[in-house]
Amino acid sequence: MRETSASYKYKVDDDFFKLIEAPGIEKGKLDVSLTVKKGISAYELNFHIEGVVIGICDRCLDEVEVSVDTDNVLKVKLGAEFSDEEEILVIPEAEGIINVAWYIYEFAYLSLPYRIVHEEGECNEQMQEKLNGLMRYENGNEEGSDDEFVEEEEKETDPRWNALKKILNNN
Repeated sequence: MRETSASYKYKVDDDFFKLIEAPGIEKGKLDVSLTVKKGISAYELNFHIEGVVIGICDRCLDEVEVSVDTDNVLKVKLGAEFSDEEEILVIPEAEGIINVAWYIYEFAYLSLPYRIVHEEGECNEQMQEKLNGLMRYENGNEEGSDDEFVEEEEKETDPRWNALKKILNNN
């Protein structure tokens, strides 16, 4: 049996993300190329997604553009009932249709970095000033990277904690 394939192109924008109603991405513009290859026992869906999405900066909470460029593969086969196994998606043979919208969203979201922040110096200045006023850095300086900060501790410790600290120090 000969392998057959089909290609599809999608433009994803803010309206798409509103319809998905997922909290991770609410705005963006993505170009999606989808190639569907029919094999002997399954279909292979190859997604190429690129563009930008609007995320929330973890540092200042303002919007920030984040680039997306990802390639993903989804294997699908027809079966008796729906199943989302680890390596292959089974859709009911009676339906024979798969809506790829959620997978486009999911692949774009999973390609985002763990930590979304503006480039150095581009964060909201008012928020940065407030954060700097509330943070103390381990090295004692006002300046430092975000990874070095610790929360401001209370000046007076509840005396009940001192007894617990003694127990910890004995071990």
